[in-house]
Amino acid sequence: MPLRRRIATFALSVSLLTGAAVALAPSASAVGSSACTVNTPDGDGTVNTNGANYRSGPGTSYSSKGLVYKGDRVRSYCVKSTDGKLWYYTKLLKKSQGGLPAGTYGWLRADMFIDD
Repeated sequence: MPLRRRIATFALSVSLLTGAAVALAPSASAVGSSACTVNTPDGDGTVNTNGANYRSGPGTSYSSKGLVYKGDRVRSYCVKSTDGKLWYYTKLLKKSQGGLPAGTYGWLRADMFIDD
């Protein structure tokens, strides 16, 4: 199991054991790494699905910045658990197939990309 996944699993376990409350996300502004539960070692990954929303925050209540597609490359920085799902704060390494520019930061659900 990759280190990032072990850290994410640990973070989720800790938040569940401590009964951490889930705050509702603000809808007006993008949420950056300050929303992270656990910082992870920077690592590159590849989107593993077509048409995934690249979100402004860690959850489906946040707006989509655009779509990313299978093969798009990202670097992940940290993880947040929201509504029982893990979300990674990432940056696009190249222009996405959906047209988002390289360097765009956004959130991807953990099951939508794989560690390299």
